[in-house]
Amino acid sequence: MACSLNLNRSCYNQPSAGHNSVAVSSDGNLRYKQMQSTLQPTAAATSFEELIRSRRSLRRYDGRPVAPEIVTKVLEAASWAPSAHNRQPWRYCVVQSQEVKFELSQQMGRRWQEDLSGDGADPEVVARRVAISQKRMMSAGILVVPSVTMEEMDKYPDALRNEAEWIMAVQSVALSCQNLLLAVHQEGLGACWMCAPLFVPELVRTVLNLPDEWHPQALITVGYPAAGHTAADKIKERTPIDEWAVWR
Repeated sequence: MACSLNLNRSCYNQPSAGHNSVAVSSDGNLRYKQMQSTLQPTAAATSFEELIRSRRSLRRYDGRPVAPEIVTKVLEAASWAPSAHNRQPWRYCVVQSQEVKFELSQQMGRRWQEDLSGDGADPEVVARRVAISQKRMMSAGILVVPSVTMEEMDKYPDALRNEAEWIMAVQSVALSCQNLLLAVHQEGLGACWMCAPLFVPELVRTVLNLPDEWHPQALITVGYPAAGHTAADKIKERTPIDEWAVWR
């Protein structure tokens, strides 16, 4: 099942908590004063912060299927991401069939095994890593394969701008994937973003019977976390902001 959503957008602006207001002083002159920020974070803002801080990549699932209405809901969330020129160059293939999951996991596993063996990796380690990856794919409720298409992106006569257009499209798909990952977490499911299709795009396109214009970018496993493997069980630290951000 391949899904591509194109929904109307709406937006609104909210006043900031610290904006200036005009006051009349005792001498009748207009004065500007800084409003005191007495507003507390809204429930929505608090829950959003909790959502982004508690999301984790989960790799073990209990095998339960994911209901179609949940799949539609997270795809809709993905469609609300910003995109270059608002062209929405993302395309999604949702794999529900166990037969298709098996075929995809087997063929991708064989190619990965060949690559690792060619790198001189230990055969036992290779076999173990491939088996773990295949089990992850088979136990997930669904597999979501996001792709990028350049069909509606701008085209230029020079390579430099065409390359920039490609990067813009890929970035748009990545933003859409983040929306999807957060929506999956909101629904109480787990997900893991894997970039393996970048190494075997033709294989993925062939197994899933995708259009030639679709360029697979990732494979996202989605499912209900196995016992003892929820997001709350995984504590991760983040590098302090002052180590990776600068102000000018």
